[in-house]
Amino acid sequence: MSGTLNKVMLIGHLGDDVKIKHFDNGGCLARFPLATNETYTNKTTNEKVTNTDWHNIVLRNKAAEICEKYLSKGDKVYVEGKLRTRKWQGEDGVDKYTTEVNVDEFTFLSTKKDNVSNTEEKPATENNNQKSDNTEDDLPF
Repeated sequence: MSGTLNKVMLIGHLGDDVKIKHFDNGGCLARFPLATNETYTNKTTNEKVTNTDWHNIVLRNKAAEICEKYLSKGDKVYVEGKLRTRKWQGEDGVDKYTTEVNVDEFTFLSTKKDNVSNTEEKPATENNNQKSDNTEDDLPF
């Protein structure tokens, strides 16, 4: 096989509410931190140890708006996408880097809003995989 693969699949909890930025051209970008945990037992102390990793999640356009509307801190979500590393120069002139997961698909696994109100109308496909791209034709609403 001569090709390469850049694919990330994560299940975790939002570490903060979704932050969204709207652009003049009508597009938008949403970001949130996602925590994943790994738990094991320390064989020496027989104590349970949990390691948490934090991931920077990025969504665009309609997918960003859906996540902003339905997700909040603590909610559990599945995301699938690609790793991207961005570079910029800080005010001090030093190069800065960040690695993000640019999401292509997502599934809500649990949301606090599910428990608050079952009368609010939600997208029928909320718990199905959602495609996140720049064409709105792929979305059912």
